[in-house]
Amino acid sequence: MNPESAMQPNPLAKTRLLFATLLATSLLAACGGGGGDAGTPAPPPPPPPPPAAALCTPTNVNPAPAANAPQVTLTLSNGVGVSGDVVLTLDPARAPLTVANFLTYVNAGFYDGTVFHRHAPTFVLQGGGYAGPMTAGGVVPPLKATNAPITLEDNGGLSNQCLTVAMARTNAPDSANSQFYLNLNNNTFLDRTPQARGYAVFGSVTSGNAVLTAAINAPCTAWAGFLGAGECLPSPNITVTRARQTR
Repeated sequence: MNPESAMQPNPLAKTRLLFATLLATSLLAACGGGGGDAGTPAPPPPPPPPPAAALCTPTNVNPAPAANAPQVTLTLSNGVGVSGDVVLTLDPARAPLTVANFLTYVNAGFYDGTVFHRHAPTFVLQGGGYAGPMTAGGVVPPLKATNAPITLEDNGGLSNQCLTVAMARTNAPDSANSQFYLNLNNNTFLDRTPQARGYAVFGSVTSGNAVLTAAINAPCTAWAGFLGAGECLPSPNITVTRARQTR
């Protein structure tokens, strides 16, 4: 045998070797390559939901009302987690006109079916002006017809502390009628000063903190043009299904 011809590579052997190499490579690719990973990595888990907002704590305590001070119970519902009673204890000794005005609306059934139309987180939850339902971005319903506005009682010694109830008004001092708000913070800047009139506090929340906690954590939708930046309309609406004087 010619030594030179014996050293020549066998063409058929080269073809078989190439085929075997390609086959092995394709099998490895089908199994996710040679790195040990089995397919596409799983997506990361979603981030945890933000912690629920908690109710505020008063920095100072307003003077206590009389032991037999009138109380109003607001029954609230949004159909998806907000359900129950919030009890307001009123202070007619320090805000007589405001308390009498509020009780007039309560005892006339005015607040039944109204909604809390403004939630400004860590500031206020406001209602008492609009009958539901209200839809963010929809047509703003007309305000309910009210009685005449009342004289502002912002000098009775009650401060806009956390979980107090006060009357909403326009920039005109004596303009409050039916709308009220619950303070969700110690909003002492709303109190009267030597330079500016304040907002009249006339009572406080004395029962129903769990219901209010659910309310401030309920779904809420921004509504530009109707509410301010950072404020929202509870959606579904938080409705006062019934307001009644219970003492």
